[in-house]
Amino acid sequence: MAKDEDLDRLKLIVESVLFVADEPVDVSALARIADAGLAEVQQAIDVLAADFGRRGVRIQRTESAVQMVTAPETTPYVERFLGVEEDHRLSHAALETLAIIAYKQPITRQAIEKIRGVNCDRALASLRARSLITEVGRAHTVGRPYLFGTTFRFLEYFGLENPEDLPPLAELPAEQ
Repeated sequence: MAKDEDLDRLKLIVESVLFVADEPVDVSALARIADAGLAEVQQAIDVLAADFGRRGVRIQRTESAVQMVTAPETTPYVERFLGVEEDHRLSHAALETLAIIAYKQPITRQAIEKIRGVNCDRALASLRARSLITEVGRAHTVGRPYLFGTTFRFLEYFGLENPEDLPPLAELPAEQ
């Protein structure tokens, strides 16, 4: 097979698997399924993401996983079709906490509170309940506090394809 035929076959496999997947799929799992190398799968994902940029679906990805989602600009229409009428607004405190996590992840609750200057337990609980953040590990410090990071739901909520799509931020205080 020619190189283009290999890429076309791999794109077909990746797109089909992502279409039926209910959650993000590890890139390594896609490579195993397609019997292909990670670099080739990444290339197929890159090409699909570029192709989808002009269509009603998008590819969202983190460093290790990928999923297919609807285009963010079609959200009101998809929600209308699905009958979604829940209140999507976040409180100011939750948005502030989420912004800190998004830009500083992984980050501990203590570091968030140091930046905000107030307790953030309620905001963290709200963000967890909406699946916008998750515990991504534990810090290697005294007490081994949880580290928080954003989720695929966060990317969906803000219409981002990956965390690097966040707009540049002037400056946040360094974590101690």
